[in-house]
Amino acid sequence: MSATQTARRGRTGVSGKHATNLSLSNDVLEAAKSLGINISRVCDNHLREVVLREQEHKWREDHADFIAAYNATIEAEGLPLDEWKSF
Repeated sequence: MSATQTARRGRTGVSGKHATNLSLSNDVLEAAKSLGINISRVCDNHLREVVLREQEHKWREDHADFIAAYNATIEAEGLPLDEWKSF
Protein backbone atom coordinates (compact mmCIF):
# COMPACT_ATOMS: atom_id res chain seq x y z
CA MET A 1 0.00 0.00 0.00
CA SER A 2 1.40 3.38 -0.96
CA ALA A 3 1.86 6.26 1.49
CA THR A 4 -0.94 8.15 -0.30
CA GLN A 5 -3.33 5.22 0.13
CA THR A 6 -2.36 4.90 3.78
CA ALA A 7 -2.87 8.61 4.38
CA ARG A 8 -6.21 8.53 2.57
CA ARG A 9 -7.37 5.54 4.60
CA GLY A 10 -6.41 7.21 7.88
CA ARG A 11 -8.04 10.50 6.92
CA THR A 12 -11.34 9.13 5.63
CA GLY A 13 -11.62 5.86 7.55
CA VAL A 14 -12.28 4.03 4.29
CA SER A 15 -10.10 2.28 1.77
CA GLY A 16 -10.25 5.18 -0.68
CA LYS A 17 -12.50 6.63 -3.29
CA HIS A 18 -13.26 5.84 -6.89
CA ALA A 19 -14.33 8.38 -9.49
CA THR A 20 -17.60 7.49 -11.18
CA ASN A 21 -20.21 9.07 -13.41
CA LEU A 22 -23.68 9.91 -12.14
CA SER A 23 -26.72 11.23 -13.92
CA LEU A 24 -28.46 13.84 -11.81
CA SER A 25 -31.38 16.13 -12.54
CA ASN A 26 -30.10 19.49 -13.79
CA ASP A 27 -32.32 21.56 -11.51
CA VAL A 28 -31.31 19.65 -8.36
CA LEU A 29 -27.63 19.69 -9.31
CA GLU A 30 -27.64 23.46 -9.91
CA ALA A 31 -29.54 24.10 -6.67
CA ALA A 32 -27.08 21.96 -4.71
CA LYS A 33 -24.12 23.76 -6.27
CA SER A 34 -25.63 27.18 -5.51
CA LEU A 35 -26.06 26.13 -1.87
CA GLY A 36 -22.46 24.94 -1.63
CA ILE A 37 -23.46 21.33 -1.02
CA ASN A 38 -20.66 18.80 -1.44
CA ILE A 39 -22.39 16.55 -3.96
CA SER A 40 -19.85 13.73 -3.72
CA ARG A 41 -20.12 13.60 0.06
CA VAL A 42 -23.93 13.66 0.02
CA CYS A 43 -24.10 10.93 -2.63
CA ASP A 44 -21.53 8.81 -0.79
CA ASN A 45 -23.30 9.19 2.57
CA HIS A 46 -26.73 8.43 1.14
CA LEU A 47 -25.49 5.45 -0.86
CA ARG A 48 -23.77 4.15 2.29
CA GLU A 49 -27.14 4.32 4.13
CA VAL A 50 -28.97 2.58 1.28
CA VAL A 51 -26.33 -0.18 1.12
CA LEU A 52 -26.56 -0.72 4.89
CA ARG A 53 -30.36 -0.99 4.73
CA GLU A 54 -30.16 -3.46 1.85
CA GLN A 55 -27.52 -5.54 3.67
CA GLU A 56 -29.76 -5.66 6.74
CA HIS A 57 -32.74 -6.64 4.59
CA LYS A 58 -30.71 -9.39 2.89
CA TRP A 59 -29.48 -10.67 6.26
CA ARG A 60 -33.07 -10.91 7.51
CA GLU A 61 -34.11 -12.76 4.35
CA ASP A 62 -31.13 -15.11 4.55
CA HIS A 63 -31.86 -15.92 8.21
CA ALA A 64 -35.68 -15.86 8.10
CA ASP A 65 -35.97 -19.61 8.70
CA PHE A 66 -33.78 -19.48 11.81
CA ILE A 67 -35.60 -16.41 13.16
CA ALA A 68 -38.99 -18.08 12.65
CA ALA A 69 -37.80 -21.28 14.35
CA TYR A 70 -36.32 -19.33 17.27
CA ASN A 71 -39.51 -17.30 17.68
CA ALA A 72 -41.59 -20.49 17.59
CA THR A 73 -39.38 -22.02 20.29
CA ILE A 74 -39.70 -18.92 22.48
CA GLU A 75 -43.48 -18.94 21.94
CA ALA A 76 -43.74 -22.61 22.91
CA GLU A 77 -41.15 -22.79 25.70
CA GLY A 78 -40.72 -19.20 26.89
CA LEU A 79 -37.45 -17.36 27.27
CA PRO A 80 -34.38 -19.27 28.43
CA LEU A 81 -33.67 -18.46 32.10
CA ASP A 82 -37.17 -16.95 32.40
CA GLU A 83 -37.76 -18.82 35.66
CA TRP A 84 -34.87 -16.97 37.32
CA LYS A 85 -36.08 -13.50 36.35
CA SER A 86 -36.58 -11.20 39.35
CA PHE A 87 -38.51 -8.46 37.51
